[in-house]
This record gives sequence, C-alpha cells and structure tokens, in this order.
Amino acid sequence: MALVVYWYDFVCFGIVGIAFCGSLWVIWRKEGGSRCDENTVYESLLVAIPESRDVYVSALPKGHVSTSQLWTSCWRGVHPSWLLATRFVSFLIMAGFLTCDILDWNAESVFMFYTEWTFALVMVYFALGTIVSGYGCWLSSQTPLSENGTSEFLRRDLEESGTTNSISYREKVIEGTIKLQSHYAEEEFQRRAGFWGYLMQVAYQTCGGAVILTDIVFWCVIVPFLSIAHVRLNLLMGCMHALNAFFLLLDTSLNSLPFPWFRIAYFIIWSCVYVVFQWVIHACGFTWWPYPFIELDTPWAPLWYFAFAVLHIPCYGIYALIIKAKNSILPRLFPHYFIRSR
Repeated sequence: MALVVYWYDFVCFGIVGIAFCGSLWVIWRKEGGSRCDENTVYESLLVAIPESRDVYVSALPKGHVSTSQLWTSCWRGVHPSWLLATRFVSFLIMAGFLTCDILDWNAESVFMFYTEWTFALVMVYFALGTIVSGYGCWLSSQTPLSENGTSEFLRRDLEESGTTNSISYREKVIEGTIKLQSHYAEEEFQRRAGFWGYLMQVAYQTCGGAVILTDIVFWCVIVPFLSIAHVRLNLLMGCMHALNAFFLLLDTSLNSLPFPWFRIAYFIIWSCVYVVFQWVIHACGFTWWPYPFIELDTPWAPLWYFAFAVLHIPCYGIYALIIKAKNSILPRLFPHYFIRSR
C-alpha cells in the first residue's frame, strides 16, 4: 500500500470502527428493530402504517414523520407551495455555487473535502424536498376542500395546534386514541412517498449536524489557526461555508420536520464514510491530506480522531437546540400562527 500504517493508527481505526458499528446498532434498534400493529406506537420511519383506512394509533412520538409533515409548513396560512419554492430556489443557487467551485478547481480536487460532501448532501436534501413538496402540493390541490375552505391535510395540522394551547399533547393522548381517517389519495401518497420521505428525513438529520461541523471547523479552526496549501480563502469559499447553513436554517424555519436525538447515528456514519474514503484513496497512492487532523502519519492522530468524534455530539446538539428553540419560543411569540412540530 502507498499508505504507511503505524501502531497508533490502529487506535484511529478502532475509533472509527466503534463509531460506525455503534451507529448501525442505534439505527437498527430505533428505526427497524420492532414491529408495529394497529395499537402500538409507530416509532420507526421504516415501519409502515397498515393500509387499512381506519387505523387507531395511541400516540405519534417525536421521531415519527407523517406524510403531511414532509411538505407542509409550520406556519398557519402558509401554503405548501412556498416551501416548495424555497427548496427549489435553494437547490438552484447551491448547484450554481458548486458548479463554479468545480470549474475553478476540478471534480477530483473538490470532492476531497468534507465541505463539498456536505454541500452536495444539502443539495440532495433540497432535491428530495422539492420532489416531495411538488407531489404534496399536487395532492393538496386534488383534495376536496372542507367547509371552511381548507384541505383535509392542512385542516388536520391546524386542529392539532389550534384547539387549545393549555392542553399538552400527552394530555390529549390520554383523553382517547387518535383515529386516522384517510381517503385513497392519502394512502396512495403514503405508499409512494414513504421511501423517498424516509431518505429526505435522513438527509435532513445528517445535514443538520454536518453543516454545523463544517462551518465550525472551517471558521474557527482552519481559517484562524491552520495553513493548508490546498485551501485558500476567497469569496466563493466563504459563501459556500455560509450558504449551506443559511439555506438549511431557512428551510427549518418553514418546515414541520422533527429532529430526534437518536438520528445523530446517520451524521456519524456520514463522517465515518468520508474518513474511510480518505484511507482508501491514500492506500491507493493519493499523496496529500485535505485536513491535517485526519492524517495517520503522526503520533497525535488518535487524539485528533477522538476529538473529531466527540465534536459530533455538540455539533448535532446545536442544531437540535435550534429546533427546540423554534418549537418552544415561536409558539409563545406567535400563538395564533405557529404550528408546533411533534
């Protein structure tokens, strides 16, 4: 191999291996490890709700994402088309910046960096969001309007938050089970958007932590303290390390998606895949490292890898706190307009 492996590098291999396997275990336990029947709580995005038109569910936990949450806004009166337009415009602008970055350098050099990996992942999220939002808007237009002029999907979201602000969600669950009555169009949407909606949610969870990690490392570590020959700060580089967070936060301010803690596992797997990719290409003869803190030919490598692994927790936590602040502060400031996410 072109990569020289020292004894302390096995500690780095162990850190990445433990993080990767531990994340897979969390995903298996939380996402696909249990079956659900018509009287159980649906915790997993991988476990589909039965196709029966009259399904009784005792609760919808924070980790569950209903079909309407994928394309409706958390603001009352905001049509889903606004969220569709936001996601589509964000995708186009980010695609333009990534194209300029590739033209300035080249694809082989650009995608050596974690920044471009994350930037591309955010674009994937907006692409999936555009498709799901587009289909959701079409479905909403095909749904008959109720007596007050709102569609069944939007009316249900309004009722969940607009009935009373003094009764908590758990108290409403105690009063009785929630009967989900849906017509054929909603069932068809559930079958078609289930897999893509799951991928969209996974991309969203991963982007939240990866964007914070990318920007913190770039602005707080690389720019002030490190001098990397392959990284030069210019307007394009600065915009790419700002727009990724800006567009994702803009989407967060409008969407109804939850942000449960256990899906940090996807974020960790994303970083592990990037690190393993760097190991493989260096073993095949690649010469330079995009970041000095992932180099393996230094005795400080285990300490760098451990610090990099621990950094994932506060980075994901920062975005989780943003979601929590959104769902706790905005309902108090705008009680008649904001719809709290489950």
